[in-house]
Amino acid sequence: MNAALQRPALVIAIAMTALALIVPREALSKVTKVTIVARESPTYGGQSFGTIGQYEKIIGTASGELDPADRRNSIITDIQFAPRTNGKVTYTATFTLIKPIDMGLSNHTLFYNVVNRGSRNFPYSIGGDPGDGFMQNRGYVLLWSGWQGDVPPAANNGNETVQVPVAKNADGSSITGPVIWRFSNVPAGTNTIALTSVPPGGFTANFYQPATLDTTQARLESHSAESATGVTGVVTPISSNDWAWADCRTTPFPGTPDPTRLCLRNGIDPTLLYQLVYTAKDPLVLGAGLAAMRDVISFFRYEGADAAGTANPLAGTLSHVLGEGTSQAGNLFKTFVHLGFNEDESGRIVVEGLNDYIAARQTPINFRFAFPGGAATLFEPGSEPVLWWEDYTDAQRGRSRAGMLDRCRATGTCPKIFETFGATEFWDLRMSPGLIGTMANVDIPLPPEARRYYFPGTSHGGGGGGFTGATSPAGGAGGTCVLSGNPNPESDTQRALFVDLHQWVVDGTEPPPSAYPRLSDGTMVAANKTAMGFPSGIPGIPDDAPNGIVNSMLDYDLGPNFIYNDMSGVISIEPPVIKQVIPTYVVKTNADGNEIAGVPSILHQLPLGTYLGWNVVATGFYRNQICAFTGGYVPFAKTPADRIANNDPRPSLLERYGSIGNYYFSASVIAKQLVARRLLLPEDALRITNQALQQITSSGLLPPR
Repeated sequence: MNAALQRPALVIAIAMTALALIVPREALSKVTKVTIVARESPTYGGQSFGTIGQYEKIIGTASGELDPADRRNSIITDIQFAPRTNGKVTYTATFTLIKPIDMGLSNHTLFYNVVNRGSRNFPYSIGGDPGDGFMQNRGYVLLWSGWQGDVPPAANNGNETVQVPVAKNADGSSITGPVIWRFSNVPAGTNTIALTSVPPGGFTANFYQPATLDTTQARLESHSAESATGVTGVVTPISSNDWAWADCRTTPFPGTPDPTRLCLRNGIDPTLLYQLVYTAKDPLVLGAGLAAMRDVISFFRYEGADAAGTANPLAGTLSHVLGEGTSQAGNLFKTFVHLGFNEDESGRIVVEGLNDYIAARQTPINFRFAFPGGAATLFEPGSEPVLWWEDYTDAQRGRSRAGMLDRCRATGTCPKIFETFGATEFWDLRMSPGLIGTMANVDIPLPPEARRYYFPGTSHGGGGGGFTGATSPAGGAGGTCVLSGNPNPESDTQRALFVDLHQWVVDGTEPPPSAYPRLSDGTMVAANKTAMGFPSGIPGIPDDAPNGIVNSMLDYDLGPNFIYNDMSGVISIEPPVIKQVIPTYVVKTNADGNEIAGVPSILHQLPLGTYLGWNVVATGFYRNQICAFTGGYVPFAKTPADRIANNDPRPSLLERYGSIGNYYFSASVIAKQLVARRLLLPEDALRITNQALQQITSSGLLPPR
């Protein structure tokens, strides 16, 4: 495969090298200075990878400047209020680059992996980085850089960050606005909580300091209960005299004044949710992180050196750029394309092929006082903008016709797109409107630039696979879950699809047909037991489940200065008014409770139990609600006697498969079919079928014959 990929890529790379010599200086990307902080050559302990050889790691920073008047930057909220140097707005992003030492042996393709809350992912490899060397053996160059301006740096290059400016009024005074922050499931005995920490049961840290420490200028209240659609129990206002912006951990109430902490005179009740609305000051121009991501990729893709003459270590060696973002980072890639950042300031395409993986929304980054680290909880923006690749009129929310590709189509800079996701994205992250609209009445067509692949019966990011039938505890962001964790994997299919994406972008080979649930074939249905055809009587699952569990999409009124289709501008109403609940659909199931659409794994096609995209919180404030980002698993009985003893309506393993030999034969047939469809790599098919034989045998789930 490497040789086939190298030949056409090398021709293009040679042509690009020649072109770089004649590009005028004003065509350079807007990275003005690259600083190499550390270089490890070779890296990976000197390990060599197939015909590619050894790799090296380069760690550094990239500083850049943005022209606020440029149409590619003017979409950044509050850029007009950012301080300027020589008329430009500046940023500095960290980056980590891992490349073959001999770039002549590479496949000349840069893989950009969007970091998730600053953390680097190492996709596709089995066993971490480099693991089985999936990327390295194929000769990819790997790049990560910072884009989320509210993420603090970790020690020892532990994450990727970006420094973006603070917006100020023209006279230098602070810009202010309303901010909401919520926390729950705080341990008993706590009297002080830091806004800058991720609260128990949530993802959203808060770095916005109050404009004043006067608690009469804020509103703090507790909720005894709350549904996913904002229906509350008892709401109790907390007197401004009973809390303070302070630290009471060592000093009694009212404690030591501290704009980053809340102290409650009577302590924090672990059974309640707390909601704080206050006036914050000094918003970061977080949208500049999108431009920083654009410029860093563009620099390594196109340029020979920075403005100071520091050489690009990849100069003249690259022919293509592929990218991927997972979850929050996948949402970010959607926002990146939608807002036009896949065109650099010289009008060139930045990323030519991308996979937005398990990404149901867009990332809330480009509005004043944004929280990019959010995770689809109540009152949190993310589903407000355009959610569909092809143009669609969102009449339900009174929006104009639009699609996420509108800007890149106008400039000829659209990438080829894979959209890959599983069941939890429907249940917990409000995926369905992106497929069937806000009225849930039409299959929005995919544009020619996009393909979509659905992984049925999987949790957020998939499980660890395996054929032991063993169960393990599960915990989501909301607390411990009732059902065991879901082992159904996504990674094997993802590896094959990445190869397909590469071949589509680099060689022009058409990828496998899209496979996902639709209204038209009856596989996309309302999120209730009857419509799904979900069975009753499965041990451990309440008879009415999964009714009422789905995290529905909500239509918010965020104020007149919020630009809804772009999720940009200024929020003036906090908490936002809930105008309506948008229909949120899921996937139809069979008599086992397993989903019936998409690209099922071998384990899903030869199930050892019921694999769910949802789970239920066992304890705490969110008890009996959806256990965030966590699917459930209920194994089948081994024998008919076990099934009858447990009143299990699902056939036992023995009744289904009969013997180890039958199971292994069926797994081998399915593996060959997936390989033929280019949805499983041959080496992974062999590994998985061997694993099935060994683990079914060792676990004693089935008799030998």
